[in-house]
Amino acid sequence: MPLFNHGFLVIQTRRPDRFFFGHLEIAEWMMHNGINIEKATFPHPAGASPLGSVYQNKHQTETLEERFMNWNKCREYQDELVRMRRDLHRIPELGLHLPKTRAYVIGRLEELEIPYTLSHLDSSILAVISGGQPGKTVALRADMDALPIQEETDADYASCHEGLMHACGHDAHTAMLLGAAKILKARQSQLRGTVLLVFQAAEEGARGAKALLARDALAGVDGIFGIHIGSILSKDIPAGTLIASPGCCMASCDRFVVRVSGVGCHGSTPEKGVDPINIAAHIILALQAVNSREFNACVPVVLTVGSIHGGQQYNIIPTEVVIEGTIRTLDAQVRQQVARRIGEISAATAAAFGGSARLEMDWGAGPVVNDPDMAALAADAAREVLGPHWVVTRVEHPNMGGEDFACYLEKIPGAFLFLSSANPQKHTDIAHHHPRFNIDEDVLWMGAAVYAATAEKFLKG
Repeated sequence: MPLFNHGFLVIQTRRPDRFFFGHLEIAEWMMHNGINIEKATFPHPAGASPLGSVYQNKHQTETLEERFMNWNKCREYQDELVRMRRDLHRIPELGLHLPKTRAYVIGRLEELEIPYTLSHLDSSILAVISGGQPGKTVALRADMDALPIQEETDADYASCHEGLMHACGHDAHTAMLLGAAKILKARQSQLRGTVLLVFQAAEEGARGAKALLARDALAGVDGIFGIHIGSILSKDIPAGTLIASPGCCMASCDRFVVRVSGVGCHGSTPEKGVDPINIAAHIILALQAVNSREFNACVPVVLTVGSIHGGQQYNIIPTEVVIEGTIRTLDAQVRQQVARRIGEISAATAAAFGGSARLEMDWGAGPVVNDPDMAALAADAAREVLGPHWVVTRVEHPNMGGEDFACYLEKIPGAFLFLSSANPQKHTDIAHHHPRFNIDEDVLWMGAAVYAATAEKFLKG
């Protein structure tokens, strides 16, 4: 007889010590169709309750061990994944040129005998695993760059580079992709197609993806997938949860610069000049009305001024003030409209005070928009790895952070996934880009497994 407990159905099989744990609907469907259930339970790595039921029936051609080889192997590689992540965490580097990081990744690829190509323009690496059978090409991407932040974690593997830190999880992304590479290399003869491993520089600042696309480095790729670790969607999502949502999941990310020009003079005689500091103050206040008064309240728009520079001496009115900020939107038309209004408001406000203002737009990445079919495929692959209870396919609101993975999705069908590592007990629920940001390393094998499983599922489709 089935036993009901907290929304799950427990079905005793022919052996009294083996049970099937799963969604009620799945279990009922299996019973209704006469499937002979055999049970193998794999506990969640973070110590949660048993989940992710797997079964084998008499119609299957693959054994249970073969079907779940990917994630079992990744669990075996957990210690190695932690070691690689910590090695990379110690050597954070910025931007397009990451010599130490690239050398480290190359070393691991050569150990695996995976061929790769390098660019003389940046530190990106493209590695190729050609399957034993012809087929499609799938790309898996990991970003490698860090941030200009002084680390405050006190970890024994903390940054060795003063003023630099992996405060966004890119060290983990790189380690997870190297782990997936090891799994896929072991199954190379069984792959139906090609896996392209994309180790990308300069995600921060949204330059790395554009650089790769500009030289057609991903020509011929049929699908692309990426994973972001951490608490980026919410610190309340438990560690080990994989999110694969269709449609828009992250905002565009653009930088704007407003150069305000005036006439310098002595601070005691402001009437002899045009004060750009006063003008800049009025511009900043006026810009706050863009999202509150020019767009429907239901339209997500973020306009943030994060930097103001002007003047060198307390009693001198300068000739110029520079305002810098960011725009975040979920819609291409809104994105353009906000930029246009920044320029118009800045110029008009400056003119009212006798000065001038010029807008410079540093266009970053557009919104991250997942292909619905690719998101569903990745979710299915993740369920095979983690079980249905640890895969989320809907989020209430897109995240207003930006990611240059969007540039790939504008050209290639794919999906960008999120792997939560938020664990309050380990203090890994601290926001990204914070000096004390860290991850729950117990989930590293999961990211590697989902990378590998998603690639295999795509190539089999």
